[in-house]
Amino acid sequence: MVVDLASSWCATDLGRYRPSRHTYERYPLESVPPVLDALDGFRWLGGRGQRNASNVDLLTRLEMSLTDVGLALPDDFVEFHSWDGWAAELDTVSVTGCWTRLSPVPTFSPVEPGAFLVRFLSDQQDCVTWHLYLRRGEPAFVVHAFGLDLDYDDADDEDLGVIYRCASSFEEFAYRFWIENRIWRHLHDPDAGPLPPRLAAYLAHYPQLPS
Repeated sequence: MVVDLASSWCATDLGRYRPSRHTYERYPLESVPPVLDALDGFRWLGGRGQRNASNVDLLTRLEMSLTDVGLALPDDFVEFHSWDGWAAELDTVSVTGCWTRLSPVPTFSPVEPGAFLVRFLSDQQDCVTWHLYLRRGEPAFVVHAFGLDLDYDDADDEDLGVIYRCASSFEEFAYRFWIENRIWRHLHDPDAGPLPPRLAAYLAHYPQLPS
């Protein structure tokens, strides 16, 4: 049985354009700007640099594990993490201390038999984690969850451990994460000049609220 996952985008504020009550907020996925036209094989990141031998080795072992269950990593995920010039970019740009944590083995989806998760990014305290979601015969997509990697006892928090679909591909996730964190830095820098065109075009989706 295929589970119909709820969807949301998990992120922090974008200044007055998109407020946040807490460090992270879940925004309806249909409310965030479209980005599919901006995707071009990570060329928006610039040069890919040298091969990252450690990541390539881990990805190779991870793919072997997935082959055993009839699955494979998506090409964009492998390409991004295989190069030094790209692999650490999400860590570098993150304003909430997120860091790349490539899982060496897939884990079973806790909500759907036959589906698997591959963690690739975590909040600095593991409050939020992001994963590839893999199903046989379907393209991989990206999900996030609060507290999925932690041992919480608070049964009153209905959001803990719930998996939310947040992007239809890894590059879509990476682009939105990258551009939103760059926008945050620009908006919170008192010495910053006008927004670069790419950032301004993304932010134009939101009406500016009064200060």
